[in-house]
Amino acid sequence: MARRAANIALNAEGLSPYLPDEHGLFFIYHFTAEGLRTKDAAEVAWTWRSYQLSDLRARHEIAAEQALPGPVREAFLGASQGCHIDLEDAWLYGDLPDLRHDYSAEARGLGHFRFALNDKTLIGARKQPLESVDLIRKAVESGSRKFRSPADLVEAVMGQSLDGMAAELHGLGDTLDGIEDRYRARCLARRAAVAGRRAASTGGHPPADGDAHKPFSPSRPFASQ
Repeated sequence: MARRAANIALNAEGLSPYLPDEHGLFFIYHFTAEGLRTKDAAEVAWTWRSYQLSDLRARHEIAAEQALPGPVREAFLGASQGCHIDLEDAWLYGDLPDLRHDYSAEARGLGHFRFALNDKTLIGARKQPLESVDLIRKAVESGSRKFRSPADLVEAVMGQSLDGMAAELHGLGDTLDGIEDRYRARCLARRAAVAGRRAASTGGHPPADGDAHKPFSPSRPFASQ
């Protein structure tokens, strides 16, 4: 299986990052010791493979990957146990949160990036397109960042994911502020309309109960106005 995986790796450059191939692979990138992408087998220091986890062909490939310890294969193929990072026989593996990409078929929200790495290999898998993974993939394609080891790349994905979630939370806060402002504006407009009708009905004299001078409180029931 190790030789077959190597052959796949050496012949898989140019795969689509959006449509898996016959092995359930999205892409394979090879890196030099300096951390740049290479297509020269003699320069390869380590390799990144990315699988479509919902594809049965990918699940078969991962299940047959004898280089991976049993618990690592199980972590890839089993139900999600939440975010975690563990170590098994020199393989660091885990499940990390990432934002689903804008073009994901599912609603915007958190997805899962499952990975396993040692000093020569990074295997990644996900069910939906993930924003941070795609941004790092583009950095690899353009050569704008160097990744000298699998751990460097996973660290970059984690950092990008945290930045993305922070921006998402900030945007959510702005949305909630806007909803609150609109609610307050509607309450003020309704109160002004009620006060206008009362003034008209009393010939312009203030209400006897002095309600028009009470401070505004959005929490007061409209019926009492």
